[in-house]
Amino acid sequence: MRHHLAAIVLLALSLLPLSAGEDPAQPFPRSKDYNWMSVKSWNERHTKHLEMITGGGGDLLFVGDSITEGWGGAGKGVWTKEYAPDKAVNIGIGGDTTQNVLWRLANGEVAGLNPKVVVLMIGTNNFGLNGDQPADVVRGVTAVVASLREKLPGAHVLLLGVFPRDANPQADIRAKIAEVNAGIAKLSDEKTVHYLDISKVFIEADGTLSKDVMPDFLHLSGEGYKRWAEAIRMPLTELVAKPLPGK
Repeated sequence: MRHHLAAIVLLALSLLPLSAGEDPAQPFPRSKDYNWMSVKSWNERHTKHLEMITGGGGDLLFVGDSITEGWGGAGKGVWTKEYAPDKAVNIGIGGDTTQNVLWRLANGEVAGLNPKVVVLMIGTNNFGLNGDQPADVVRGVTAVVASLREKLPGAHVLLLGVFPRDANPQADIRAKIAEVNAGIAKLSDEKTVHYLDISKVFIEADGTLSKDVMPDFLHLSGEGYKRWAEAIRMPLTELVAKPLPGK
């Protein structure tokens, strides 16, 4: 009996998330106010996304956090030129973690859309806001990819590696991001999920980050968005034209 109980306890522990708090692989809405965004504001953004998608969309859907949301800010000029003509949809929200994106996907933010390609980049806030470990973030990104494949079976997923942050190339966060990117790269099957790491377009020759590209060493400037667009232009063109298996 003792051995049986011990086995049950070990099984239960194995099912717990690797970090304290919300499981990165399960959907959770924003539950904490920050000085840069309240829960109320987050919910308002979610509602705006639901309203926006009633008009449908084009071939491209961008999903992520503030870096993706920034296509409507510092990257607006690039977005207007590159993606607006094709009615691309952007459902990035600042501060989002994998669990926040999972919740939004589960609560209607892609309902009725039929993109050919989803551009996904998520995970950096799991470190900065939740203190998750790389293994947690990999589980979270894996869950987001699975959700997108379930809800948008007609779309390719272009999974981007988490962008670099911190000016110092030896910073601990750089190593954690590298570990995450190595993990999520394995999600690529080159059929429906395609991994692409474009980190090098943001990094200087000595490994540092320039304020001209990332003013706060996290978020992109207009130049940063220009580099992002250039780095994915050809992959997007190819994926939009590439039939999914069985189609």
